[in-house]
Amino acid sequence: MQLSINGEKKLIEKDHLTITELLTIQEVKMPEMVTVEHNGDILDRASFDTTSVGDGDEIEFLYFMGGGQ
Repeated sequence: MQLSINGEKKLIEKDHLTITELLTIQEVKMPEMVTVEHNGDILDRASFDTTSVGDGDEIEFLYFMGGGQ
């Protein structure tokens, strides 16, 4: 299936995936710290195991950093 991940086109050699499986396949560092946007919607972490990814979907992996003074 063809996906857009962080604005980059990727070909994934699977027909069906969950967000959790995609995080593993893409070797996302610190998956427990990532926020996922799926087709414009921010996902609740509890839904990563049940949210299916399909051909043409747009995925963004987002990391929020704190800091400053």
